[in-house]
Amino acid sequence: MLRTLHIRDFVIVDEAELHFEPGFTVFSGETGAGKSILVDALSLALGARGDVTVLREGAARADITAVFEPPRALRGWLEDHEFDTDDTLVLRRVIDSQGRSRAFINGLPVALGQLRELGEQLVDIHGQHAHQSLLKPASQRELLDAQGGHTDLSRQVQQAWHTWQQARKALDDALQNAAALEEERERLAWRLGELERLALAPGEWEALSNEHNRLAHGQALLDGAAQTLAALDDENGSARQALNTAAHHLQQLLRHDAQLQGIYDAIDSARISADEAVSDLNSYLDRLELEPDRLAQAEQRMTAIFEMARKFNIEPAELPALQQDLANKLNASQAAADTTALQKNADAAQTQYSQLAERLSQARHKTGKALSKRVTQAMQTLAMQGGRFNVTLSSCAPGPHGSESVEFLVAGHAGTTPRPLAKVASGGELARISLALSVIASQAARVPTLIFDEVDTGVGGAVAEVVGRLLRELGERHQVLCVTHLPQVAARGMHHYEVRKSMTGDSTLSQIAFLDEAGRVNEVARMLGGLKITATTRKHAREMLAS
Repeated sequence: MLRTLHIRDFVIVDEAELHFEPGFTVFSGETGAGKSILVDALSLALGARGDVTVLREGAARADITAVFEPPRALRGWLEDHEFDTDDTLVLRRVIDSQGRSRAFINGLPVALGQLRELGEQLVDIHGQHAHQSLLKPASQRELLDAQGGHTDLSRQVQQAWHTWQQARKALDDALQNAAALEEERERLAWRLGELERLALAPGEWEALSNEHNRLAHGQALLDGAAQTLAALDDENGSARQALNTAAHHLQQLLRHDAQLQGIYDAIDSARISADEAVSDLNSYLDRLELEPDRLAQAEQRMTAIFEMARKFNIEPAELPALQQDLANKLNASQAAADTTALQKNADAAQTQYSQLAERLSQARHKTGKALSKRVTQAMQTLAMQGGRFNVTLSSCAPGPHGSESVEFLVAGHAGTTPRPLAKVASGGELARISLALSVIASQAARVPTLIFDEVDTGVGGAVAEVVGRLLRELGERHQVLCVTHLPQVAARGMHHYEVRKSMTGDSTLSQIAFLDEAGRVNEVARMLGGLKITATTRKHAREMLAS
């Protein structure tokens, strides 16, 4: 659940720190005071998009930090992403005056997508215009899938659809472009045959170049090695003689001055190295031979490789990689022309899609019946007595979202035929149905914190009391935060914040205050009677809070 929200230099908030408790918390205040700014700030901390327009006038950056007590179900996600799994989870978002955005989880910088992925598992936000999106078929389908808990199955259907379409396209291409594919295979086979006849092994060019260089300079290597050996081991004035003589002299002197030991050790090491060099040179000269026939063979092989590289316009060392690439392309081209195998793949992909789509259809029908019943029951308490709500599933051509369309139908009164939501629901009815759907869907939600941002727009009177009761009951199972303008809803809150707007010099600032019992009476009285609070409105407010 959400524990703390710290806001600095965001829109018209200079600095605010709010502490939250379990249960149902309400935010109220005059129009334009900045109630929804709190929701917007939290949305940024959860990974929503933002730009420089969120900065308070004259501020260098906006800084929002949200501290959560993570649910146990989130422990696996945190471990998989190598974050601490202790009792505190800190999400932070910073946006500077240049529009640069930075995101942090437990102090570690992260990508915005990762912050958003985590945020979706912590908070569910129902915006004040959620009822407008409810008119869109896609939103209705997504809400039904979310309510039934088969969103993952819906994604599997979508993936299976794309796999099936790709398999169908591969088959169609093979059937329609058979001549072109055959021509391409012949071209690939000819080029590959040229390289296979050359049979250049990986690394062969480098080894051949080194060998040719050695054979071409064989006489120079013989002469040079012999001269070096003579300098090291000649009978007259060789390096070995000089080192042996020097070591002998110093060994005699060591009896008189031990400080010469280091010099002696260095000369003795050089003498040993010279002995090893002489031995290695003798072995080298024994093995080294002039091989004119082998040199001619190497030159002939290099010429053939050069000509092949020139034909393909690449470097000689790149020929083995080209051969492998051509072999891969030829195999792929042959597979692409195998219509029998392609038909088998397409049939298998279609079967997989059909099975998943059927499972999704069955799940949607089951969820649709339950949701229709529950929303219809809720409508009876929301000033829509006799009204009905139906989730209708109609068969359609297979597609990425399954083999049926989802449509919400509503009858606002008894005796009327349910019709599409967009055609019959008034603004107030739509808001009430949206609220009922939000509450019902949220009862099944796995996220610990639910936020309702003025979703009670368009209701009042006795209906508003029902709305407050619904949200209060939801607060028994989740942490619920609600921005409201209705006193009936505010009175149901377990905790209450008031958002006020004030002028400081030329600046407008928003301030958030936690209300005690007396403060709640005054605020609910204001919501009941406007700017002028009377004894009557206070009495009414006390009665509402007491109930």
